[in-house]
Amino acid sequence: AARQLLSMAADSFERLGAAGWAERAQAELRASGVSARISSAHLASLTWQERRIADLAAGGLTNKEIGERMHLSPRTVSSHLYRVFPKLGITTRAALRDALGKTPMDVTDGHE
Repeated sequence: AARQLLSMAADSFERLGAAGWAERAQAELRASGVSARISSAHLASLTWQERRIADLAAGGLTNKEIGERMHLSPRTVSSHLYRVFPKLGITTRAALRDALGKTPMDVTDGHE
């Protein structure tokens, strides 16, 4: 029953710049079973290329597939993801998918 209120509180705290309270509300949401959500401040810390790679990885593509789409080596893709995860406070691709609200293959065909 508290999920909606906690979600609204987390959003309000984030807009107000009250990072400590926003994190507390997010922690309570996670405790209630709601998957973690990445704040807009965390997303803003990503470069455009990191964000694109994160979106593609969250959509279920492998490093090789992402590299082919972006004309990068799989190792370069891996390096970008290595920097993205700590910026977003996550450690796995599953957490990336959950945090970005993606489902497997929820990616575009490159014609955005």
